[in-house]
Amino acid sequence: MLQASTIDVLNNTFGYKDFRAGQSDIINAILLKKNILAIMPTGAGKSLCYQIPAIINELRTIVISPLIALMDDQVNALKQNKVSAERLHSHMSEEENSKIWKNFCKGNIQILYMSPEALMRESKLKIIKELNIGLFIIDEAHCISKWGHGFRKDYENLSNLKDLFPNSNICAFTATADKATREDIIEKLTKGNCDLFLQSLKRPNLSLTVHQKFNWKEQLLKFLIDKKKQSGIVYCLSRKNTEAVAEFLNNNGFKSIAYHAGQNNNIREKNQNTFMTETGIVMAATIAFGMGIDKPDVRFVAHISLPTNIEEYYQEVGRAGRDGKPSDTMMIYGLDDLYQRRRFIEEGSSNEEHKRMDHRRLDALLAFCETASCRQVSLLGYFSEKTESCGICDNCLNPPMLEDGTELAQIVLSAIYRIGQSFGSNYIIDVLMGVNSGTNSEKIIKNNHDKIKTFGRGKEYKKKFWQSFIRQLISSNHIVINIEKYGIYQITNTGFQLLKSEREFKYKSITISETSPTKKYRKKDDIEIKDDEMPLLQKLKELRLELAKKQNVPAFVVFADQTLLHMVETKPQTLGEMKQIIGIGPHKLEKYGKIFLDTISS
Repeated sequence: MLQASTIDVLNNTFGYKDFRAGQSDIINAILLKKNILAIMPTGAGKSLCYQIPAIINELRTIVISPLIALMDDQVNALKQNKVSAERLHSHMSEEENSKIWKNFCKGNIQILYMSPEALMRESKLKIIKELNIGLFIIDEAHCISKWGHGFRKDYENLSNLKDLFPNSNICAFTATADKATREDIIEKLTKGNCDLFLQSLKRPNLSLTVHQKFNWKEQLLKFLIDKKKQSGIVYCLSRKNTEAVAEFLNNNGFKSIAYHAGQNNNIREKNQNTFMTETGIVMAATIAFGMGIDKPDVRFVAHISLPTNIEEYYQEVGRAGRDGKPSDTMMIYGLDDLYQRRRFIEEGSSNEEHKRMDHRRLDALLAFCETASCRQVSLLGYFSEKTESCGICDNCLNPPMLEDGTELAQIVLSAIYRIGQSFGSNYIIDVLMGVNSGTNSEKIIKNNHDKIKTFGRGKEYKKKFWQSFIRQLISSNHIVINIEKYGIYQITNTGFQLLKSEREFKYKSITISETSPTKKYRKKDDIEIKDDEMPLLQKLKELRLELAKKQNVPAFVVFADQTLLHMVETKPQTLGEMKQIIGIGPHKLEKYGKIFLDTISS
C-alpha cells in the first residue's frame, strides 16, 4: 500500500493526478531501502521513481548521469517544482561548482546530479563518505555493463559504490537492456542483492516501418507528406548528414534545424530550446540528441541510415508518442550503411571482445530489418518479451510475399542442434554448405561435424542466401544470439517446435544479385577483406596481442596490421605460402609462422 505522502508529492509537487504503470511499485521498493534495477521504456516516467522517495524521506541523493544537457533539464525541471536540486559539470564555472558543492555538503541541496568521473574522484569520495547519502541513482545504467550498447569506461568505477557506501541504496534505471546486460548491471552494482523491475517495452501507439534505401530524399519526403505541422526527429549517420537533411527539408516547405556534437554549446542549446518550445519543427540530428528530451508531442521519428543496434534504435523511436497518441516511425537502410557501421566497430577503441558483441548486435538489428513478421513481435522478442502482432507496422498492414521455408528451416535448426548449439553464423553456414565452403574446414573435420546428417545439405544455395534466411529465423524468434557466449546461435522453444514439424515457417523471398560484388572493407594500402572474413581478422589480432604481451612489446612489433590483412586476404596454408606475406622475413617466419597458420586453418 502506497504511503499517502507519495500521492501528495505526486499531486502537489509535480502536478500529476495518478501514477503511471509500475511507478508506485518502484517507489515503494526504494522507500523500503531496497536496491533496484528498473527497465522502463522511454516516456514511462523513471525520474519520478527516485525523485519522490528522495523528497519524502528527505534523503540526500546523488544522481549519476552521462549527459550535461540531461542534468540541466532535470535540475531545471525540479527547481521549477521548488525541489532543492543542483548539478555539477564542466560547462559551469569553477566558482559555481564550488558553491554548489559546499551547499550540498552542508545539507542545503537534496538532489545533486553528477557525472561518474566527477563522483568517483578520490578527493570527492573522501568527503562524501562523511555525508549521509541515502540514495545513489545511476541513470542510463546500461553504460556500466560490458554488454551494454552504450558502455562507458567512466561508469565501471561505479561498481565500487556498494563497498564504499554499504548503508546507501543503489538504484539503477535504463530504458532498454537485454538479459545479459541486466544481469551484468545487477552483479556490478549490488553483487546480486537487487530487485528487478522489468516493465513491458511495448509501445502500441508506435507504427514501425523499415525500407531498403534507394533514394533517401524521395523516401523521406514520402514519409513526411502529411506531417508538415508536426514535430519530429530525423536521425542521421553523421554531422554532415544532419546539415544536408535540414537544408533539404527547409527547401521543401518544412521548418528544420540541425543538431550534432560538432556545434558549439550555445547553438546546440538554442536549437534544442527551439525544438522544445515550438511546434512543427523537424530536428535533423545525430544520436547526440534526444536522451532525456521530455517532449510528449513528437509525432514521428525517422532514421535515414542504419542505427547502431536494436537497443539504441528502440530508445530513439521511443522519443515519438510519449503522450500515448499514434505516432509514426520509419527506417531506411542500405548496404553502405551496414558497411559504415561495421567499419565504425572495427576502427573503434573497444577491445576485441566488445567488437565481437557489437557485430552480433548489428546482426540482430539487420535481422529485425529483414523480418517478414510483425515488427513489434520481432523487436520485443530481442528483449525476451512476447507479444501479439501489432496490426499497424508495415509488415502487418502490407504483408510481404512469403515462401514456405519449413524444410530449409529444419535443415538449419538440425545443424545447429547437432553441432551442440555452440557456434555462430559463419560456422553453421560452412556446415550447411560443405567442407570446401569456408575457412572452418579443418575445424569442422576436427569436430567430426562433417559426419552429421545435415552436413552439406545446403550447398545448392549461396552463402548470402543462408545469411539472410538465418536472419529471418532470428527475427522470428526461432533462433537467439547468445551475447554472453560470444554470439553463439541457440534454438528457442518455438524453434524446437519448428524442428519437430509442429509449426511452419514462412520467409520473405531472398534475391541474390549475381552481378553486384560483395561489399568489402577497404583498409590501408588497398588490401581488402570481405564482411565474412572479419572473425578471422579478429582471431589474428587476438593472437598477435597475446604474443606481444608475453614479450612485453607493442602489438605492431609482432606483425603490422597490413601483414594480418594480407594473411586474411590470401589465407596461406603452408610455411612457403606464409613466407610470401607482406612483412614476414625469415626470423618472423620461424618464430611465428606455424602458430599463425594453425589459427588461420582452425
